[in-house]
Amino acid sequence: MKKTGSVVLETFESGILKGNPLKDPFIRDFPVYLPPSYFSSPNKRFPVAFLISGFTGKGISHLNFSFLSENIHQRLDRLISSGKMKEMIVVMPDCITKYGGSQFINSSATGKYEDYIIRELVPFIDSKYRTLPESNSRAVCGKSSGGYGAVILAMRNPEVFGLMCSTAGDMAFEYCYMPDFPKALIGFEQFGKGHKGVENFIKKKLNFDLPKPKNYHDMLNTIGMASCYSPNPKAVKSKGYNFDLPYDVNTGEVDLKVFNKWLSHDPVRLVKKYSAALKKLKLIYLDAGNRDEFNLHVGARIFCDKLKKNNIKYIHEEFNDGHMNIPYRFDRTFEVISKHIKN
Repeated sequence: MKKTGSVVLETFESGILKGNPLKDPFIRDFPVYLPPSYFSSPNKRFPVAFLISGFTGKGISHLNFSFLSENIHQRLDRLISSGKMKEMIVVMPDCITKYGGSQFINSSATGKYEDYIIRELVPFIDSKYRTLPESNSRAVCGKSSGGYGAVILAMRNPEVFGLMCSTAGDMAFEYCYMPDFPKALIGFEQFGKGHKGVENFIKKKLNFDLPKPKNYHDMLNTIGMASCYSPNPKAVKSKGYNFDLPYDVNTGEVDLKVFNKWLSHDPVRLVKKYSAALKKLKLIYLDAGNRDEFNLHVGARIFCDKLKKNNIKYIHEEFNDGHMNIPYRFDRTFEVISKHIKN
């Protein structure tokens, strides 16, 4: 048997993303990992994992080569050859937007990225590759915003994704996002007062120019999340951008009316609403570093406590690290998926 898997770079033209509000590409390339025996066993079908990316990332980023760490191709080959992981197809979609990310949900400010995955990519993969086209043989996983997306996509679509793994997924929004607000406020003021500063930042700094200004990530993360959680296409005329920020652009005071819209997307506040769907999942796995800089270990603890109170089975782990440079945790992700996925 061939000892290494193959990576195919797919090109997919989306009808759902065509005409999206940000004029982002609707024809996108994304990698698909095919396990070692895919071509040598032409009658065999394989389970599938959708590995979705963190904020500012896209599928092809997982293939980046590094001197000190494996890329996803090398990692999956090693896990399969060592017996820690079952052979499976791994799909790595591109869901990035002009604002840095889609959070894998439908938004009138960015586009319908949940529909893109559920209604287009999943059926496309099942039609083109020898998958096991059922929920108990299909997982979704990711880190950070990808972890958030995994939770949301699975809890909202248990008939599509029967297994969900989240590493340091965005949760407990008051802990992971609010600390950025005052830093973003100061950052935007480099570009003008109030709404004008935000508008100028979007027009002048969402590009390849380097170096980036101070507080760049705080500004980008805040507008990225606002475009997903509090979209407002009508605001273009009055503010110059198509979303509402969760704080006063002049004073920094939290705007609870807007922030409550964010909270309606917070996984820790959605457990009860989706408890029936969550109980259908074959696997719920969450982990996070106990020194996570965005307090996402706290979010995971709260989420799992809510699961427990609703009698929903889960696996929760913490590891001794922070938020950055932790792709090595995908070893554990795929190990756990392999123990629970149907093949």
